[in-house]
Amino acid sequence: MPTRIYEKKELRGKNHVFKDRVEAGRVLAEMLEPEYKATQDVIVLAIPSGGVPVGLEVKSKLNFPFDLIIVRKIPVPHNPEAGYGAVTLEGGVFLNEELVSRLRLSPSQIENHISLLGKELEERDALFRGRRPPTDLSRKTAILVDDGLASGYTMMASVHSAKSRGAKEIVVAVPTAPPETIEKIEPMVDEVYCPNVREKIFFAVADAYEHWYDLSRAEVLELLAEKARSDRNHL
Repeated sequence: MPTRIYEKKELRGKNHVFKDRVEAGRVLAEMLEPEYKATQDVIVLAIPSGGVPVGLEVKSKLNFPFDLIIVRKIPVPHNPEAGYGAVTLEGGVFLNEELVSRLRLSPSQIENHISLLGKELEERDALFRGRRPPTDLSRKTAILVDDGLASGYTMMASVHSAKSRGAKEIVVAVPTAPPETIEKIEPMVDEVYCPNVREKIFFAVADAYEHWYDLSRAEVLELLAEKARSDRNHL
């Protein structure tokens, strides 16, 4: 069955369409609600750090279970904001081979970067999830949420992680992305929700937002603590 792709035509090609990540999550929740509100066995999996406030808003509006999916981009040497691939907590590796070739990275350099990231992934899992056992995704629909896609390799790694854990269906839900990245993700998943598709030569996730900044670990932890308090209050 072909992947279904959902966008908002009125937001296509526009910048600064979301006030912040919370509003972006609200828009995604509105798009997801008709298809999934009454569906059982759905879980929202947010990619830290930027995907956490987006995913929590989706979880809040649709009352789905929530967890994190721990992956990391492999940063380009001397330019950590850019990445040439991504790594999963389970050890899956996804490389942008074209960029690796342009950067002239040797296999030993790549292996060293991946080794360092493996330690960081374990630290992030301990910090954000307390080393809880991975959520069982068997027979579940996993909605993977981030604050946007650029190259898409972090999301590809997340899709691989969810599939390796038995997810029945994979849905990618992101506020913004370029069409060529959606095309790369499309064959791997069942549905893609992206309200703000932007055909830009120089694409930046941040341009979809009026207020944008990189979340600190402390801010992510506070958001997760607020979620835990809210969950306890609803017991």
